[in-house]
Amino acid sequence: MTDDTERHAAKMAKKKAARDKIMATKTDEKGLIAVHTGKGKGKSTAAFGMIFRCIAHGMPCAVVQFIKGGMSTGERDLILERFQDICQFHTMGEGFTWETQDRSRDTEMAQAAWARAKELIRDPANRMVLLDEVNIALRYEYLDIAEVVSFLVEEKPEMTHVVLTGRNAHPDLIEIADLVTEMELVKHPFRSGVKAQIGVEF
Repeated sequence: MTDDTERHAAKMAKKKAARDKIMATKTDEKGLIAVHTGKGKGKSTAAFGMIFRCIAHGMPCAVVQFIKGGMSTGERDLILERFQDICQFHTMGEGFTWETQDRSRDTEMAQAAWARAKELIRDPANRMVLLDEVNIALRYEYLDIAEVVSFLVEEKPEMTHVVLTGRNAHPDLIEIADLVTEMELVKHPFRSGVKAQIGVEF
């Protein structure tokens, strides 16, 4: 081996030993509360990636969409067509708030979605429940943040993962979450006049 190869191998061996030592201390297992928020694209996309991981591992899971209406999306169509036996999918919203323009109706639909979400989360058979765009419903106060936080802390089964997406996650939700990711917008084609495209946005 050359000197460079030997140095690299020694460096990687040292790094692996340090990593293995850290990993040996990580022994706990629990159902996580995960929040995907921020102005950047990818919040729901990443959450659906987690749902598809559950499906691939044969873990029952569920999706509740709080805001998005019945429009066709790749994830929704695929789950309804091929994975209904393992992943329940509930589209409870009627579209974004600027489309419906009816606060009382939006509140009613959000409350119905939350009731369904609680049923799904309480069922210990569901290993993961995705609450897609719930942060929007919380931001507009269609739901009571105190009730949502209290439920997640006190009633979520120990091994159930709950993923909550949407911009402007409430500080109280971030406080109780185990995993929080903020998507940062650096560049987006929409600003250059490019419309939402199939396979990328939906």
